[in-house]
Amino acid sequence: MFRYGIEHEVALLRTDGRFADFTDVGFQELQDVVDALPEDAADYPGLRIGDQGIKRKRWYVEGYERFDDDGALVRCDPKGLEIRTRIHDSVRDAVDALRLDQEALDDALSHTDLRTCVVAFNPLRSDYVIEPPLNAWEEKHRQGSPEERTAHLHMLTYGPDLNLSCDALPDPVDVGRKLTHYSPWLVPLSFSSPFRDGAPWGGLSARTHLRTGARPAVLVFLASERGHVPSDPSLTQVARLPAEVGRIEFKAFDACPDPELYGELLSLLTGLALDDTLPGRRTTPDADAHRHVARAGLADDEVHAGTGALLTAAANALAGRAEDLDRLASLRERWERHWCPATDLLARYDAGEPVVGLRRPS
Repeated sequence: MFRYGIEHEVALLRTDGRFADFTDVGFQELQDVVDALPEDAADYPGLRIGDQGIKRKRWYVEGYERFDDDGALVRCDPKGLEIRTRIHDSVRDAVDALRLDQEALDDALSHTDLRTCVVAFNPLRSDYVIEPPLNAWEEKHRQGSPEERTAHLHMLTYGPDLNLSCDALPDPVDVGRKLTHYSPWLVPLSFSSPFRDGAPWGGLSARTHLRTGARPAVLVFLASERGHVPSDPSLTQVARLPAEVGRIEFKAFDACPDPELYGELLSLLTGLALDDTLPGRRTTPDADAHRHVARAGLADDEVHAGTGALLTAAANALAGRAEDLDRLASLRERWERHWCPATDLLARYDAGEPVVGLRRPS
């Protein structure tokens, strides 16, 4: 019934342990890595190349593009790399594909001064300054959608787009509104950004604290403007290629250190898409709720209970789907322990180990 894809944003370290962001890495240094990776014609037409031709492979440089007064690309400030799978008929196939492509990227980087790491927010800084200021063409271009207007925010954040679609779903937009409503109780399972400005910031997801509300939790891709829901941030978008039509893209999770966790979250989203009991719907994310859970995570009893209720609803809807239920059981075990990836990052930091370019002062 369902089809799945994963887009995973990768942060980078120098081999001496320094975090490598837009202040430390140039576009061509990363593009040279991408150039060394294979291009597979079978990836298309399922994957989008984009207007500038940067996204020609399953791996590409993720960044903020700058243009001249006539709209010609003049540079791209990189924040890291992105890996995206083609569309698969099972969660398992999507997870396995991401794992293989991560291994291929790590192998290509082994010949350079860079290595991958997983963290969902730039641990060194809280601002990306658009320098020089946008020119007239860029100003107009960046007002084309709420997401274009806030695109600079993603220069600090790293996260996945978890994609699912199913022709049998009667109303993907309704599913998108449901997932948007319940996003504050979903995202704590993934939190992996406990650092900003060089130290722990007091919460578990700086990414969620900054972006959700300004940026969408979910996007639903439509065949045309028919059914479009005007909102800021967007809930719906016209598909840019036929393979996107009907896609539900959950965008609010933090980057996860193990592809298996993405698989578990995809199974959870599948169960919630199939569920017919949960009443909540929202067109735009509840920014205040997201900021609260970004600090408290699953340690908040009400949040923990709300997440547990979603796990139960998803399990009920997944009856008979053994592999999905196994993945959900693994997720529930983590939920019972109030665990998220940030738990491990903070434990390593507190133990004095180097973590994503940081080390606790002695």
